[in-house]
Amino acid sequence: MKKVFLAALLFVGITTFAQGKRGEQKEKLTAEQRVELQAKKMKLDLDLNDKQVAEVKKLLLEQAQKREAKKAEFQAKKDDGKKPTSDEIYAMKNKMLDEQIANKAEMKKILTPEQYKKWEENREEGKSKMKKRFAERKGNTQETPKLEEK
Repeated sequence: MKKVFLAALLFVGITTFAQGKRGEQKEKLTAEQRVELQAKKMKLDLDLNDKQVAEVKKLLLEQAQKREAKKAEFQAKKDDGKKPTSDEIYAMKNKMLDEQIANKAEMKKILTPEQYKKWEENREEGKSKMKKRFAERKGNTQETPKLEEK
């Protein structure tokens, strides 16, 4: 009986330890710090010149500030217990897509055609990785079908 109890206690201890510090949050970076890191990564990946880096930083910072403002607005509505209507959801999604289109147009102006193509490929790769992680977290281990190349 002691062995069974000890084994059960050991099992619970190991599984609790294996889960680690899941509840603790990571230290959060400021928007400027995230933009700086993202711009440096893009400089390495896309071989950007200094002028391009400055323009990309400016664009990324604008996006980060808009995102933070929207996040705060959404959190305030959530705290008030207000749920968005279907029309509001449609308007938000429509606005988000318009902003993505504008972002792509700006990046196309800043980057050379080769850099833009690689940037697009990197974005698609990142999206697929995120979808895969999301599916794994949800318990769905099926691979998502990859879009065919044009």
